[in-house]
Amino acid sequence: MNQSTKITNTSAQYFSDNILSWFHQQGRKHLPWQQNKTPYRVWISEIMLQQTQVATVIPYYQRFMASFPTINDLANADEDNVLHHWTGLGYYARARNLHKAAKIIRDQYQGQFPQDIEQVVALPGIGRSTAGAILSLSLKQHHAILDGNVKRVLARYYLVEGHNAQAKFEKALWPIAEQLTPKEEVENYNQAMMDIGAMVCTRTKPLCEQCPVNDGCLAYAGNEQANFPQKKPKKTTPVKQTIMLIPRVENQVLMEKRPPAGIWGGLYCFLELADKNAINETLTDLGLTLEKTTQLTEFRHTFSHFHLDIEPILVDCAISANNLVNEPADFNWYKLDDINTVGLAASSCKILDEIKQLVRL
Repeated sequence: MNQSTKITNTSAQYFSDNILSWFHQQGRKHLPWQQNKTPYRVWISEIMLQQTQVATVIPYYQRFMASFPTINDLANADEDNVLHHWTGLGYYARARNLHKAAKIIRDQYQGQFPQDIEQVVALPGIGRSTAGAILSLSLKQHHAILDGNVKRVLARYYLVEGHNAQAKFEKALWPIAEQLTPKEEVENYNQAMMDIGAMVCTRTKPLCEQCPVNDGCLAYAGNEQANFPQKKPKKTTPVKQTIMLIPRVENQVLMEKRPPAGIWGGLYCFLELADKNAINETLTDLGLTLEKTTQLTEFRHTFSHFHLDIEPILVDCAISANNLVNEPADFNWYKLDDINTVGLAASSCKILDEIKQLVRL
């Protein structure tokens, strides 16, 4: 924080009063998770909203809650079904952690979401800010929050140096967030701070004239909004290559369930090969005989830390003479004309769409 700035009770009150006044006039109050608020409903929304915009989340949230209306419904669900509901949202560890946490809540808390913040933080996939958001928004408990939007508002208002990847940046912001968070209407204040960060104090081209606290904002006063938070130093994004092998027998394609950890953890993907020369050997191991090869469209899939160039190869096959496919337990024949009920990586969906067009399904 700028050393010349001190937060007093008066300045904190002024800040929160203006934020709350803005919320009552401009804040979002009609999102699906804001209706019939419970810790469970807010929890699901907070996890979905990590790294994902509200407009994208809404249909996913509605489908998810329709299928898993209670914590026990989620805990008792098959992981493939949970991941199926997450297909397309990305960052799939979020879904796996939701499922793990729901089982813990079922087994240790009789299916009731815990109301002690330390117990909430101990659940998989829930950090300090998310726990504070769940308990404040649903139960009006007095907890500060510090998601990416709130960090941006506070960093600009007080000229806090650093970027989101730095622990010292977050450490500097927590005391500020706690000092400013009012005891009354904490649920509305926290919602307003997230809304202002998302709608007004945006990453680029912030609408400072519409901000309810612009007269005290140091970045606004010095025209330094673009410099706070500071940008994380850019690194060259590495590029990797892979061949995806898609064995097809009639209207079925063979898919592999990925291990729980790592990219696409727990999702169904196509077989990955480092070399085309391994195609025949791989098919033989699976009890399949190659009949025809079709090169599909190559494309690049970008993760947070690297690019992956994918070369998909469709191989029409026949099942070998013994009429048995020697498939491991984590393989699955995916029917192209069936409704999907498993979790699929976005790259798998892209390839499946091209195959369906190719075979006119």
